[in-house]
Amino acid sequence: MDVLDTSIPEVKILQPKIFGDERGFFMETFRDSWFRERVADVTFVQDNHSRSSRGILRGLHYQAEQTQGKLVRVVEGEVFDVAVDMRQGSPTFGQWAGAFLSVENRRQLWVPAGFAHGFYVTSESAEFVYKCTDYYHPQSEYSLLWNDPEVGIEWPLIQGAAPRLSEKDLNGLSLANAPRLPYER
Repeated sequence: MDVLDTSIPEVKILQPKIFGDERGFFMETFRDSWFRERVADVTFVQDNHSRSSRGILRGLHYQAEQTQGKLVRVVEGEVFDVAVDMRQGSPTFGQWAGAFLSVENRRQLWVPAGFAHGFYVTSESAEFVYKCTDYYHPQSEYSLLWNDPEVGIEWPLIQGAAPRLSEKDLNGLSLANAPRLPYER
């Protein structure tokens, strides 16, 4: 697997090595020792799987307590995946990094704890799977406003169509009003 940098040093794209022939393919998607040595020394405690239709935008979510690092990938379709640094005092606070993840490119994105996370479905549908470093804690979950001009995410929206959002995401907080997370050097 190769590790590719993004505009934020802690957010990484993982590109697996794929072995295939006329019968199909094989790829390793996770190895604990490799991940700890090359990406982040973390423990994953929960796996999640979601399915969404074209034009759905989920996020940008984060937890103020039990912060979660996420290793995300797509097993069907394509999404534009985004991480926003919510760590007060970080040199990249309020900045975002994004990448297209698809069943074709088989890339994964590492979103460290302290980042808001979201994705927009660009294919007819997408199945999204991810590993988390802590458990879901709904009491401390926040949604950062997906289109906050201060953050300035360049979403690849379907022309002429607003994204479909949950009520929670429609009412997301601006960066100026969102709780900030600690930055540990």
